[in-house]
Amino acid sequence: MSRPRVRSLLYVALFLAFLLHNDFWLWDDARMLGGLPIGFVYHVGFCLAVALLMWLLVTLAWPKGGQT
Repeated sequence: MSRPRVRSLLYVALFLAFLLHNDFWLWDDARMLGGLPIGFVYHVGFCLAVALLMWLLVTLAWPKGGQT
């Protein structure tokens, strides 16, 4: 896959992460998972996914030596 295409896909993933950040669909959900509220478990998973996305962005989409 070409570098501009990978960069574009990562930017789309970043936008989707922005949209999924606030889990308004779990605000009133009282279910527990592993002894933790389901909303908290969602946010932990979200943080791990975004950390991976940020690593990919820096590794694959960051300009090298001033290139754009």
